[in-house]
Amino acid sequence: MNVPDDLHYTASHEWIRPEGENARVGITDHAQAELTDVVYVELPKVGANVEARSPIAVVASVKTKSDIYAPVKGTVVEVNKALESNPALINTDPFGEGWIFLLKMASPDDLKELKDPAAYRTAIG
Repeated sequence: MNVPDDLHYTASHEWIRPEGENARVGITDHAQAELTDVVYVELPKVGANVEARSPIAVVASVKTKSDIYAPVKGTVVEVNKALESNPALINTDPFGEGWIFLLKMASPDDLKELKDPAAYRTAIG
């Protein structure tokens, strides 16, 4: 499994990449492999305020639907519209073109509550 060293991770298999006061969010390689072929993504609404660990989006695959959770508290400032026409980007490039939303973080200190790459690797075994 690919677990990039420049990201933070959640127990529910989201990744978050800080970009100044914002953070890009998607699901991990492990999560997309478990879901198999992603066929639909329900994106969050731009402007939505979210609490950490609250459901914010839905990813549907040929075998199941899975809630996507906000890794930290913040406001959605952008969504990946490319997923509307090509949800498989989550499978083919989960850490790049398959990102799901951009969040303006309420507090960058919230990142300290997340798993580092080593802890996430241990969690997924």
